[in-house]
Amino acid sequence: MAMPPVRLLQHIRTHCTPPSSPMLLRVRKPSFARSSVEGFISLMATYTTGGSGSPKLLFRQLFEKDSCTYTYLLADVGHPDKPALLVDPVDKTVERDLTFVKELGLKLIYAMNTHVHADHVTGTALIKVMVPGVQSVISKASNARADLFVEHGDKIHFGNLFLEVRATPGHTLGCVTYVTGDGSDQPQPRMAFTGDALLIHGCGRTDFQGGSSDQLYNSVHSQIFTLPKDTLLYPAHDYKGFTVTTVEEELSHNPRLTKDKETFKNIMENLKLAYPKMIDVAVPANMVCGFQDAIKKPSEALAS
Repeated sequence: MAMPPVRLLQHIRTHCTPPSSPMLLRVRKPSFARSSVEGFISLMATYTTGGSGSPKLLFRQLFEKDSCTYTYLLADVGHPDKPALLVDPVDKTVERDLTFVKELGLKLIYAMNTHVHADHVTGTALIKVMVPGVQSVISKASNARADLFVEHGDKIHFGNLFLEVRATPGHTLGCVTYVTGDGSDQPQPRMAFTGDALLIHGCGRTDFQGGSSDQLYNSVHSQIFTLPKDTLLYPAHDYKGFTVTTVEEELSHNPRLTKDKETFKNIMENLKLAYPKMIDVAVPANMVCGFQDAIKKPSEALAS
């Protein structure tokens, strides 16, 4: 008997350690698999869109173990050029990610960030050096360097698919969430890449980089929790081995954001978190698109 989609998602989240050989888990739409790529978790899905039933969106979730960062690969494989984008790439895993893109026969066109990260250096600079023509993307509100600046309501097109930009400040001043399109020719259920604004049963801290617990609460409730309840939510990090959640699950089980605003603000003000160990390196580098090693050759930068 086939496993229902909700139980399938719970199974993936509970059993996220890569098996010795890839195990394929199938549902009608989408279909998921788990595998290990050079020791990193990869959650895979191929979505069908429209009435023809032909696969269009290729999706991969990749993991960087030192900062527990997820990088997301999306591509329109129904388009002749197979255009692709990466969300929140990490400098340490650029070589892995670009090798994967090449193996899949994709054309990378965008390297995007949900915000200026404080716990790792973005891989956008290295990607731009190694794959000429790729454009970096970040929010205009971040005041960081990039090729393209996005604002609330913008759409980022790749082939016949697109991501909608939703401003979700609060963790930092410039945080955005990227959401797959809502048209009949777009993947269903919808997917949202929430950065650090919303984590799985948690949220990002609000005590640096222009953060505001009041603003974060408003952002999540107005821009993420208003999405369809079956929307799949993919954060920039997870520290417990989970991979995905949904709007419905977070509305019921998020221990912080299910509270009223004043209780939430009190929780955030009393977290007493340690000073981020990478912030003094990562933030200055990420403000300039990760070009902290711009004078080095790509191979030297990757090795450092």
